[in-house]
Amino acid sequence: MSENDKVYEQLAAMIRTANHCVAFTGAGISTLSGIRDFRGKNGLYTLPETDKMFDIEVFYQTPSVYYGLARDFIYGLQEKEPSIVHQVLSGLEAQGKLAALITQNIDLLHQKAGSRHVIEVHGSPSRHSCTGCSYTTSFEDVVSVARTGEVPLCPRCGHALKPDITFFGEALPAAAITEAQLECRRADLLLVLGSSLTVYPAAALPQITLQSGGSVVIVNEQPTYFDSYAALRCTDLAETFTYLRQAFGIEV
Repeated sequence: MSENDKVYEQLAAMIRTANHCVAFTGAGISTLSGIRDFRGKNGLYTLPETDKMFDIEVFYQTPSVYYGLARDFIYGLQEKEPSIVHQVLSGLEAQGKLAALITQNIDLLHQKAGSRHVIEVHGSPSRHSCTGCSYTTSFEDVVSVARTGEVPLCPRCGHALKPDITFFGEALPAAAITEAQLECRRADLLLVLGSSLTVYPAAALPQITLQSGGSVVIVNEQPTYFDSYAALRCTDLAETFTYLRQAFGIEV
């Protein structure tokens, strides 16, 4: 048995014996689905102007900047399929081995994979809200216009529609953050998957689990500030979750 297999076997044993296992996912798990992460070596923020995509001041002044930049990244999501990580997490939840799933991601792939208890701490494009009145609508209702790069407008007042994604300059959704903190406090095992743990306050969630007496496992290609506190550390998400899929007999 290789050293990696020993670590994966230990991880599987920890999941089996956990009373309240919680997953916390970042953009790294969606790179396996062909979606760029933000801060990796080929991340979204290496491209020109993308730092303006989620700037709330820019959006209010010129919403076409967001819709032009997000045309493929957000509004091409229907063409993306869940990765093995998404699928195995859904399978673990179905088996009663995963109590909750906290995500920084805004790509809706956890839901597409079948996960039910998903806490989206950076908001979600599943709903779009008018910037001028109380009108709201679904992702499906705006995607055909947004896919062209045009700005979807409110049918009531004509103002731009904004996705319920948390932009820089906006407060995170309070209910989601509160629920995520509660789940991390209850967790005796927290799986940190594909997150660089650099964006706060979400990056502080592993500290809550540790301070509450739980264990933290990190699976991420790049180092994080929390590595020295982790009970286990792996770097290859695809390999780790291929092992877990087999260990738990999950069909994908």
